[in-house]
Amino acid sequence: MADNDGEMIPLPNMEVRGRLVELRQRHQDLDAAVDALTSMPTPDQLQIARLKKQKLILRDQIVKLENMLIPDLLA
Repeated sequence: MADNDGEMIPLPNMEVRGRLVELRQRHQDLDAAVDALTSMPTPDQLQIARLKKQKLILRDQIVKLENMLIPDLLA
């Protein structure tokens, strides 16, 4: 989560974990949608590309949240 200046606002761990569950589920749903489109006789390549891009965006968000849960060992 970011404030108006683009700075990350720390979230409580439970909120981060809840958001991670939600994002992971959305990522799995997109993965299933890509698989379904790919298995069609004439797959819509543009739609597949859009879904894959959404998956990458979600993956980036997931990694950022996971990093928030890992304590900064170098501090």
